[in-house]
Amino acid sequence: MNLEEYKKQFTEDDAVGWEFIDTQLETVYPEQEPKHYILQLRYILGGEEPLDGISVYESKKQQDHFHFVTYGLSELYYNEESLDNEFSKFGFELTFRLKKNSEEDNIHWACNLLQNIAKYVFKSGNWFEEYHLFPANGPIRLDYDTDITALSFITDPELGTISTPHGEVQFLQIVGLTSAEYESLKENPTLKNTQAFIVSLKQENELLITNLDRK
Repeated sequence: MNLEEYKKQFTEDDAVGWEFIDTQLETVYPEQEPKHYILQLRYILGGEEPLDGISVYESKKQQDHFHFVTYGLSELYYNEESLDNEFSKFGFELTFRLKKNSEEDNIHWACNLLQNIAKYVFKSGNWFEEYHLFPANGPIRLDYDTDITALSFITDPELGTISTPHGEVQFLQIVGLTSAEYESLKENPTLKNTQAFIVSLKQENELLITNLDRK
């Protein structure tokens, strides 16, 4: 199908980019219906939260964990002006893998964390790439005794990068870092140094699942 034929299929209300994200997720979770958090008022219409939605899957790979995926940092809806760009809007969506806890799991804080990171991107115009560092300026979960106070990023090991009609979308996974790890990396904050550290973390944590109890 050529571009002109493609254009005739959709209107500006069609969630073309959203469908491409869902198609990729179905390759990893073919039979699972995720919990989904969706906004009542979109950001471009005056809403306060920039992400249109967040899906949360439950995975048993490596260890039981939640797998969060955002919708909104890439072009979700048909936009003729953005067709065939190199990157779809900011060029990525965030993902986050969180180890399940023995207590009753409350995952709303993680959705708030993702929204806050998205707010930073929307307001600053800055975007993230693999091995960037991002301080949370405190524990990433405020009501929990955790030493995870900073973040880095990798390409999600299962979701990777996809091509969409609006350009490339990378699934960029958040990796939680302890205060000591962040301070050490900040002394030499090069991508090469951070990459080497992330590779060392993967030796015991292949999917880089964030554990709030890690010291």
